[in-house]
Amino acid sequence: MPEPSHRRRLLVLAICCMSLLIVSLDNTALNVALPSMQRDLHATTSGLQWTIDAYTLVLASLLMLAGSTADRIGRKRVFMAGLVVFTLGSVLCSLAPNLELLIVFRMVQAVGGSMLNPVAMSIITNTFTDARERARAIGVWGAVVGISMAAGPLAGGLLVQSVSWRAIFWVNLPVGLAALLLTLRFVPESRAHRARRPDPVGQLLVIALFGSLTYAIIEAPESGPGPVLPFAVIAVAALPALLWYEARRDEPLIDPRFFRSAPFSGATVIAVSAFAALGGFLFLSTLYLQNVRGLDALHAGLWMLPMAVPTFLCAPLSGRLLGSRGPRLPLLVAGTAMTASGVLFAAFEAETADATLLLGYVLFGIGFGFVNAPITNTAVSGMPRAQAGVAAAVASTSRQLGQTLGVAVVGAVLAAGVGSSPYRQVFVSAARPGWWILAGCGLAVLVLGLVTSGPWAHRTARQAAERLEPARLHPAVGAPDRT
Repeated sequence: MPEPSHRRRLLVLAICCMSLLIVSLDNTALNVALPSMQRDLHATTSGLQWTIDAYTLVLASLLMLAGSTADRIGRKRVFMAGLVVFTLGSVLCSLAPNLELLIVFRMVQAVGGSMLNPVAMSIITNTFTDARERARAIGVWGAVVGISMAAGPLAGGLLVQSVSWRAIFWVNLPVGLAALLLTLRFVPESRAHRARRPDPVGQLLVIALFGSLTYAIIEAPESGPGPVLPFAVIAVAALPALLWYEARRDEPLIDPRFFRSAPFSGATVIAVSAFAALGGFLFLSTLYLQNVRGLDALHAGLWMLPMAVPTFLCAPLSGRLLGSRGPRLPLLVAGTAMTASGVLFAAFEAETADATLLLGYVLFGIGFGFVNAPITNTAVSGMPRAQAGVAAAVASTSRQLGQTLGVAVVGAVLAAGVGSSPYRQVFVSAARPGWWILAGCGLAVLVLGLVTSGPWAHRTARQAAERLEPARLHPAVGAPDRT
């Protein structure tokens, strides 16, 4: 099949970005709606955590399965199925009569979402074969996250204020249908040269690990250590079992050889750290602005613009720096800014004054704007294109796992600190440990960005790629997959 024209490649990029937009917009808009949902559905703090984490947890658990399945049976086919399921799940969420069913329908949404972002990134990777052009495309991809962060709180606040929190899910219907029709017409089908066999045991171990760990963290403050102890034991047992089993499979769900590449391993941990910071940041900010300051949903959304706008502006700049100078500089900027933001809130109670609150939001927005493109590019660059879907899925899984853990850990720390005390009186002091955790996440981005972007790290990436797919047996990195 001939190489698609420049215009066609840009159209494919735009279609893939539409899937990212509805998934990201849904999460950022929903954060603003949490206090309204809490009142309408009589939810506790842990209930609010589950409305976010039920989605990200299922997403994290299924992303690698979706990536390998798309490589095997066709990326376009899986992408279109994801659009259908995600849109249907959104409609069901808008009709949920109680918190329990809302959580279930969020999980349905996540099943569809797991087929979207990693598969879309794999489509982009195989459409933009030039490394510099691909870096710019990934920069655009990162800018869409900024758009969703800018539009999400505003759109969510406006919808909550004028209609209800249910209207947030209605937005996904027209966008999802438009993306489905455009994909059918314009996106070419592609798949890996070598089909990977399913790995049901590995998939079950991943679900057991992520699910039990998240449940134990979220429920511990309210239930105590006794009821969550079995889930903690399952999580502790599932991790070594997963590593042992996957190392012995010819075609594992998670290929341990990926992690012999220092840049890939670094990108994975950076993704977990950065998105844990994002999940915790949005959770704390939303509850503070509405439940402590007493702002309505729309004005809380407006207060989040100082974070969202820098993310939108810095993401394409990060993509350009990535294409011209590599990942180190964007990651150092990201880590420094996110660490400074966390320290500002933790040590100086930035939320108690408008000027410091604004500064803290701007710093976090700059940091998060710079971090996304290096994660994605490092995860897929240097890996054999036949496994692009799996590599992209590992990066996406790390993001979702990070956001899940961020909401779970920070929410649990907050719930333990608040206890039965009046919410407004103790929130700032109760949130301080959570802000220190977010500062630590930013520091991890800074240190790993420095360590995993030098000559030694690049050598490990080349060695890992040679082990994964020798050039004498398969096409070199940069050659497009079979379409």
